[in-house]
Amino acid sequence: MEAALIIFALMLLMVVGLGAYLTVKAVGAAKRGVERTVVQARRTVEDTTLRAKSFGQVGVAGALAQLRLDLRTSMRATQQALADGARTDASLRESLALFERLSAHGHELDGELKRLEQEPDKQRTAQLLPDLRERARQIIEAADSLRWAARDRARRFAEDELSLLSEQIEMESGALRDWSREPVDDLAAAAAEWDAAQTASASSPTPEPEPEPAPKSAPTPPPAALNPPTPTMQYPWQKTPRPESAG
Repeated sequence: MEAALIIFALMLLMVVGLGAYLTVKAVGAAKRGVERTVVQARRTVEDTTLRAKSFGQVGVAGALAQLRLDLRTSMRATQQALADGARTDASLRESLALFERLSAHGHELDGELKRLEQEPDKQRTAQLLPDLRERARQIIEAADSLRWAARDRARRFAEDELSLLSEQIEMESGALRDWSREPVDDLAAAAAEWDAAQTASASSPTPEPEPEPAPKSAPTPPPAALNPPTPTMQYPWQKTPRPESAG
């Protein structure tokens, strides 16, 4: 009875522990999903704000907003292209590592541009614009180079695979259409097999039949005696000799 209670308690603890683990995993997944949604929404709002500033404002503020928008658009597109390509092409992992290093410079420049948007000294900010544009140009060109190289690589692989598949399909289609040669080939193969069998049978020596054993003759009866005894004539009036008088 005590053993059954202990087993029941252990099973109950296992069920409770498994339920708690699954609950924690579900809560964590939900939390990560909410965080991704919040980040995506915040990013969309910020991009929309930057786009509005770049169109609605002139001067230093509009230039800063346009730089941030171009930088963020290029970096996001490159990150997405490399991440998608790395799922099927392992060689893009090195490109992802290079992009991570480039992304650090992009985040640094974006943060600096964001701070300069709140800078009251617009004249000082205008003096920094040429250097900021040059840094943004270098980062955007590097990101675009990685992105287009990854896309060109994926497109080349797709074209090579399509060409190989087309060749295989053409070969298979030709084999399917060549129905007239198949019976001839079968007949030729059958004739060759028949000739080989006939040649093998002709070259092998024919075994001579073994002589049948002679039939056994019936046993010859032994020859009769030269002077067989003459049978004694018995007459009806003669008495049969008794055994006592026989000896």
